[in-house]
Amino acid sequence: MTDGAAKILKTMQDEPIFVKAYENLTSRDAQVFWTSGQWMTEKQGGSDVANGTDTYALKQADGSYQLYGYKWFSSATDADMSITLARTVNADGQTIQGNKGLSLFYLETKDSQGNFNNIQIQRLKNKLGTRQLPTAELLLDGATAYKISEEGRGIPGISAMLTISRLHNVIASVGNMRRVVNLAVDYAHKRKAFGRNIIEHPLHAQTLARLEVETRAATLFMMELARLFGLDENDMATDDQVHLLRLLTPIAKLYTAKQAVAVASEGLECFGGQGYMEDTGLPLLLRDSQVLPIWEGTTNILSLDVLRSVEKSNGHNLESFYKTIHSKIKVAVNMPHLSSWCTRVSQGAIDVVEFADNNRNELEMAARDFSYSLARIYMGALLLEHASHENSTRDDATAAVR
Repeated sequence: MTDGAAKILKTMQDEPIFVKAYENLTSRDAQVFWTSGQWMTEKQGGSDVANGTDTYALKQADGSYQLYGYKWFSSATDADMSITLARTVNADGQTIQGNKGLSLFYLETKDSQGNFNNIQIQRLKNKLGTRQLPTAELLLDGATAYKISEEGRGIPGISAMLTISRLHNVIASVGNMRRVVNLAVDYAHKRKAFGRNIIEHPLHAQTLARLEVETRAATLFMMELARLFGLDENDMATDDQVHLLRLLTPIAKLYTAKQAVAVASEGLECFGGQGYMEDTGLPLLLRDSQVLPIWEGTTNILSLDVLRSVEKSNGHNLESFYKTIHSKIKVAVNMPHLSSWCTRVSQGAIDVVEFADNNRNELEMAARDFSYSLARIYMGALLLEHASHENSTRDDATAAVR
């Protein structure tokens, strides 16, 4: 959220208050550094912020706004500032409903004396996990804020922030998976059962291998998304890469989040009863991972976002997907131990694109499976590309064909 807020404020360097906020958000001095929240969700809304936002912004004589509303799920309540949505009220006291009525605002949570900016904490959420990150219900009762989007362009204004926060969600998913797998592998080399270390039992070794492949694939997906984002951010991306970034961002977020929960659950099982004991710290890994499919859009919401991206690009992002798949496996396809798997990935890419073309009326119902298929095909191509590199190892090739 802090990274995303900095991305938005970086483009608004004509106002001193935004310049100061950006400097605080990007400072490496712990005494100066700020964190940012992201307060979008309200009681009526959830993911439907366009129709569920009931916070109102009244313009003041000095150009600032006073916000009135109830934020239902306010992450990073202890942040120094936040980005939030509200409906501006015109001179006649009227508002516009839907997307066109929402604008994006910047507010600081406290004033220079350390007093809350007309923000009342109603209660802290009693969450399943991520309890170290306070989430609260907040009443905004005249909180001073400043508009940072064009009038009625609040939702488009948060698109850059969502891209970054979804990338961070992918990073968190991959990090959680790697931690669980590393702990399980280490434990397997030390825990003895039936006369030998459990890593020496073929079935358990296979279980760990499957977890390792999932984690490797997710790691490559994360790095690919970060590469595309970096190219786009520095105006170096080709048209295909821009289309691919738009398509892969929701796909990577939704799929790695689901992987993280599954890997955490399977990883805990690798410890037997100890994985269920709170004093080992292991159950925390499962609880904290469960929020990853929920943050920044649930699996179904993001699956529908994938369909929107295909529709808005007139299918160009699927063309970019198809071309990129074949570009990534062009070396591996000529390697005997990888070629047959390249054929499978290539055929998968053909099939999923044809499915989208031939089943447009059923795509919404199939959106989740469609997104999963795109994720698996792309991850397969990434594994094969990695295994075909001149410095790859035998383990890389083994992972690619599993």
